[in-house]
Amino acid sequence: MPEIIEITDFHAPELDIYARLTENQLLNLPGQGLFIAESPRVIERALDAGYLPVSLLLERKHIEGEAKEIIARCEGIPVYTADFEVLTRLTGFKLTRGALCAMQRPVLPDVKAVCAKASRIAVLENVMNPANVGAIFRNAAALSMDAVLLTPACSNPLYRRAVRVSMGTVFQIPWAFLERELPGQTPADIGLLRELGFVTAAMALKPDSLSVTDPRLTAAEKLAVVLGNEGEGLAEDTIAACDYTVCIPMNPVVDSLNVAAASAIAFWQLGKPPMKKPG
Repeated sequence: MPEIIEITDFHAPELDIYARLTENQLLNLPGQGLFIAESPRVIERALDAGYLPVSLLLERKHIEGEAKEIIARCEGIPVYTADFEVLTRLTGFKLTRGALCAMQRPVLPDVKAVCAKASRIAVLENVMNPANVGAIFRNAAALSMDAVLLTPACSNPLYRRAVRVSMGTVFQIPWAFLERELPGQTPADIGLLRELGFVTAAMALKPDSLSVTDPRLTAAEKLAVVLGNEGEGLAEDTIAACDYTVCIPMNPVVDSLNVAAASAIAFWQLGKPPMKKPG
């Protein structure tokens, strides 16, 4: 039977992970740290992927509703509950479909393991907005990219907002952080990508850029699509180190696309052929 606990004390220490700890504090808790999955569908996808739940925070009406099956799958962990208004006051935001789950962070694979069987990868350089990171993961999963690599300055894919925007696809597509930048190393570590056999395509608006539709890109056996941050794009040394500089043809009255929108177009054009539905 689930342990249903009515919230009566906002300051109870067991609620700190939902009410008072920052994303960085959750990340740096003893062990591998914790993250928060939000909404029943996202929680289900995390459970499907083998992530381990620690506790649930649910709007009362969902205990016998949308979250009933989740509770059954999370037997033995505490389930904290209250009305929607109380939970909003506790967390400081309106819960998506009234459900949060604290989960253990996994031990991440290294870059070489993530790339071992990949033919199409996305590389994010200093993408700091968690909503953009989440949207890029969703695009990558939907448009047949095999993996995502991130530089250390990127927003963590398991931050609550990134997980929510990704609709749980951060649990479905392999990802890893690149090592911190060393002297002579580009932020996105283009040298390592080349060692792993990838042709590298820097997404940047430059006079000598190839169109994203150029057949040399789709012909590459292994391709890394490298995307820069929201304000400055890719570092100049990253662009210079890549095999190709690539742009999305667009109306000249607009100077650029949001990085998440650009990723969708690039992945659609350069990703693997879409998988067929069974049957």
